[in-house]
Amino acid sequence: MATTETTRLAVLIDADNASASVVRELLEEVAKYGTATVKRAYGDWTTQNLVGWKEHLHRHAIQPMQQFAYTKGKNSTDSAFIIDAMDLLYAGNVDGFCLVSSDSDFTRLATRMREAGKVVYGLGERKTAEAFIAACDRFIFFEVLKRPSEAALPVQVAGVPELKELITHAVKETSRDSGWASLSAVGSFINKNNTSFDPRNYGFTKLSELVRKQAYLEVKETTDGSGFVHLSVRTR
Repeated sequence: MATTETTRLAVLIDADNASASVVRELLEEVAKYGTATVKRAYGDWTTQNLVGWKEHLHRHAIQPMQQFAYTKGKNSTDSAFIIDAMDLLYAGNVDGFCLVSSDSDFTRLATRMREAGKVVYGLGERKTAEAFIAACDRFIFFEVLKRPSEAALPVQVAGVPELKELITHAVKETSRDSGWASLSAVGSFINKNNTSFDPRNYGFTKLSELVRKQAYLEVKETTDGSGFVHLSVRTR
């Protein structure tokens, strides 16, 4: 999905449902897709549950949005989050939204924003419901934002779709008569059909690095660095 530095993004954080430990990495990820012109975090800041967030709010210029829990057991934060999101949508001052939460209650919100022509990025834990993940244009798991040390071996996120099946299907669907498929076409096909696909889920920073490590694929380099992939004979 093409974006530029001028793409204005509203970053809305469900602090009750997101970890403060990934704030810096989260905002660095958002910067890949545009400029965060709005940064808000929702929760009841009078409770001890959100103490870990407070130092990050000032450091990263995130505006805390206070929402008291009026009724025990009811989540008022979700309502405030959704109301503000719709206000921003109708104001027309942003091009897209980053919804930071693992809560499936935001599924319809993401769908509504996309219906209005806004790009929607979701960020949450792997436990996030598939419906919310699918409702976003792209979904990034917190688990890949906190990487191990460079000396450590690549780490795969638990519970992600089986890689060989994803890539094999994508190559077959995008290959030419020769059997070769451009790497960019393969990546585009996978992303369109699996919004949470990310090479980092499988321990690699780029798709090109990932495919070169798969024994069932043959890779042909090109002068522009894009590359082509082909299923090995034993795979086909």
